[in-house]
Amino acid sequence: MSWFESFILGLVQGLTEFLPISSSAHLRLTAAFAGWHDPGAAFTAITQLGTETAVVIYFRKDIARIISAWFRSLTNKALRSDHDAQMGWLVIVGSIPIGVLGVAFKDQIEGPFRDLRLTATTLIVMGVVLGVADRRAARDEVGGKHRAVRERKGIKDLSVKDGLIYGVCQAMALIPGVSRSGATISGGLLMGYTREAAARYSFLLAIPAVLASGVFELKDAGQDGSVSWGPTAFATIIAFGVGYAVIAWFMKFISTKSFMPFVYYRILLGIVLIALVTAGVLSPHAGESAG
Repeated sequence: MSWFESFILGLVQGLTEFLPISSSAHLRLTAAFAGWHDPGAAFTAITQLGTETAVVIYFRKDIARIISAWFRSLTNKALRSDHDAQMGWLVIVGSIPIGVLGVAFKDQIEGPFRDLRLTATTLIVMGVVLGVADRRAARDEVGGKHRAVRERKGIKDLSVKDGLIYGVCQAMALIPGVSRSGATISGGLLMGYTREAAARYSFLLAIPAVLASGVFELKDAGQDGSVSWGPTAFATIIAFGVGYAVIAWFMKFISTKSFMPFVYYRILLGIVLIALVTAGVLSPHAGESAG
């Protein structure tokens, strides 16, 4: 991997990680359209450490409160009803599905799941799901002629059941094209949460999964030498800087805007990708010869 490739891929990772359009799909497509080798699941997992560091810094006050309250609640029963302490447990519970499925389907994630036809399909399908979820949220917020405004749930209303459902949605993002934020935010909206609450828990829930995945890939890459460390580290730094700016913008955007622009983009990109593969312009396995 060249330094130019690592710069572009780090930029793409930072721009797309927090938007509901799938960063793994865009890394895969960038490499395919440019005629580069597929950067691979290891590169994706490691560069996500950069964007996840941006999440940790952006939500540092929330995270510090949650960790502090959770640890203190282990010995102080009175604190176990505290929202921050409960959030600690909910993040742990919600992280179980992706941990189990990530290990169980590791070979598929790094192989068949990277087929561009599957990526195109998931882009379209999850785009439709996000659109339906967003429209339902909009109807609740504005009401209608024969429909009263319906109050949506905030993050303090999160239950263990909902946390697990969020976790299953997050696990779907193991398939390129689904999008971690897109799947979890869609799940949250369909369960009746506000856009801001769905996004906030989505980002907090991603921290343990992404950090664990990155460390896991770091260990394996260090043993087999499959990663170009200099360019990968450079891409991770780029992803961090760009990712921090994107998450700050995104949290402000969703407070007043809908997700429909992302829905239209996902569906259009999926259709274009299917057309290119069908026409033979792009191979469904473009760039898979090496990582």
